[in-house]
Amino acid sequence: MAGGLGLSVALGATLVAAQPDRPRTEDSLQAFARIASVMRHPRCLNCHQAGEAPRQTDARTPHLMLVARGPDGFGTPALRCPACHQETNTADGRVPGAPSWQLAPKSMGWDGIADAGMCRALKNVERNGQRTLPDLVKHVTTDPLVLWAWNPGERTTPPITHGELVEAMKRWVSTGAACP
Repeated sequence: MAGGLGLSVALGATLVAAQPDRPRTEDSLQAFARIASVMRHPRCLNCHQAGEAPRQTDARTPHLMLVARGPDGFGTPALRCPACHQETNTADGRVPGAPSWQLAPKSMGWDGIADAGMCRALKNVERNGQRTLPDLVKHVTTDPLVLWAWNPGERTTPPITHGELVEAMKRWVSTGAACP
C-alpha cells in the first residue's frame, strides 16, 4: 500500500511539474492559429503557391494572361511581374502593386498543406528563405509584400489587422513557436 502511495505521489509530482509548460504551449498554439488565419487568406495564398502560376481574387482563380512563375519567381522572360505590378497599387486599385512583386519561392508554397505542415515549413530555415524566428517577426512587420495585404486596393484584407498579426507572431515566437 505504501509503495502504491509513493508511486501515486511521484506521478502527481510529474504531472504538476509538467503543468507550467502547458499554458505556454497553448498560448503558442493560439498565436499560431491567428497567424495561420492570415496565411490561409487569399492575399497570401494567391502568391504562396507551390505550383507554377499565381492565383488572383478571393476566389483564387488562375491569373489572367497565363502568367507563370518563371525561373526566379518574377515571371517568364516575356512577361515579368513588374511589367504590370508597379511599386504601388494603380490609382483605380485594380492592379495591385508593391516593391519587388513576385511569387513566393516554391518552398514557401502553402496551398494544400495542413496547418501543422505550414507551421513546420515556416520554422524551417531551408524552406523559409533562411529566416530565423526573429527574422520571421521582422518579415511580417516590415516586408512590403506582407504589408500590401492590408492595403490591397479593392480586395478584402486578412481577418486580423497587421498589428494583430505582428503581436501574434511575437507571442508565437516568445512562447516556443509550437506547431499544431
